Amino acid sequence: MAILVVGSVAFDAIETPSGRRDRCLGGAATYFALAASYFTPVRVIGVVGEDFGVAEEAVFTRRGIDTRGIEHVSGKSFFWSGSYMKNLNEAQTLNTELNVFQSFSPKIPVEYEDSEYLFLANIDPVLQADVRRKMSSVRMVCGDTMNYWIKDHAENLARVLEHLDALLINDGEAKMLAGDNNLVRAARRILAMGPKALVVKHGEFGATSFFGDHAFFGEQASTPFRAPALPLAEVVDPTGAGDSFAGGFFGYIASQPRLTPAVFRRAMFYGGVMGSFAVERFGTERLQQLDRKEIEDRFALFRQLSHLD
Repeated sequence: MAILVVGSVAFDAIETPSGRRDRCLGGAATYFALAASYFTPVRVIGVVGEDFGVAEEAVFTRRGIDTRGIEHVSGKSFFWSGSYMKNLNEAQTLNTELNVFQSFSPKIPVEYEDSEYLFLANIDPVLQADVRRKMSSVRMVCGDTMNYWIKDHAENLARVLEHLDALLINDGEAKMLAGDNNLVRAARRILAMGPKALVVKHGEFGATSFFGDHAFFGEQASTPFRAPALPLAEVVDPTGAGDSFAGGFFGYIASQPRLTPAVFRRAMFYGGVMGSFAVERFGTERLQQLDRKEIEDRFALFRQLSHLD
């Protein structure tokens, strides 16, 4: 079951207590695609500049990711520079250069029109809504957003939320979106905006899912579910952890014949697994070098964290 992800493919400069990288491949769509590719076929829609070459393309193609939807245009690719020296849990943005991403208008190749799953990564909600409209027959659509769109583009974002099966955001964003600092009340308000499910990411503390009265299981599933995070001795680079979580989560769901409450819960665990791998090295380095046995071994550790018997 192919997943189509629409989002940024970028270059990052990152500084953490573990060191620095002046230029590494990043972007929300990149992290998501690599993480999801260990579970199911992935297709990417994005835009890059002339600085995105054969080596960068190979990062995707080695994982079997379909890159026909990545548009190559004149100019430089999206670039972000950030530091985690003050707080490893929150990046300090040093520089953002949108470059070719500033005029990004997603184009869906004909070959992608039969995609059964759609992930709308963190981009302008106007673009998210347009892609969602064009991909109206997908089996399931999940999306992400951030405080900038929540704060200054609430009306456009509301149009996206109406048509999402699941929204994946962090706890600060959830509280901002709902206008409520109590997460349970905030979740109820967000679900009333349209999503059938809400997955709230808590970084090093795991993730919690909340469901509307009638989720996609054909039954009521109103009880929240909390998945753990793996305690790590060292976090090298937190960049992309949330996008990697989303890739593991949605990739696992797409790999299953049907969505059940048990599949959803396991997907939460696989999301945590992929997020935990992502932070072990700079950029996407760790996600490029995994194998399925490593993933399943770590999944077993996650099970041990949360099972009494």
